[in-house]
Amino acid sequence: MLTSEVERSLVEQIGKEGFSSNLYLAMASWAESEGYPGISAWFYAQSEEEHGHMLKIVHYVIDRGGKAIIPAFEKPPVAWEGVHDVFVRVLLHEQSVSRSINDILGVCFREGDYATSQWLQWFVSEQIEEESSVRAILDRLKLLGDGSLYDFDKDILAMRSAGVE
Repeated sequence: MLTSEVERSLVEQIGKEGFSSNLYLAMASWAESEGYPGISAWFYAQSEEEHGHMLKIVHYVIDRGGKAIIPAFEKPPVAWEGVHDVFVRVLLHEQSVSRSINDILGVCFREGDYATSQWLQWFVSEQIEEESSVRAILDRLKLLGDGSLYDFDKDILAMRSAGVE
């Protein structure tokens, strides 16, 4: 059984994961309309992944006897200044999600919910991977400089397949 504070924190995270999914969907739409099919495909895949994270939390809350309330999601931005800008925003967003997961862990420790804190370790590892992959993308963009994004757009899906998600 979840304490009310742990349940509240997890329900808040459901909203954050849902927003993440919508944010990446908006980024995918933007990239596709800007003519970046590879970047767009990367963001569509990220959107689906975040949706999966949301569902994982929903099922956990229900399995532990809680009520997984799905909140309204804030509307994400619809445009960015360019490819570099969009990925800088992704890194900042993933860092905020990491802080949120850490905050939930703090609630779990205060509430003595060691089962949920153990379960959350998967999300901790996932966030380390997410931040690392976006940093790798930003490093590639830095190497590219003001050059053509054509090869980068083709390569981004290969980066995802190679584990640099």
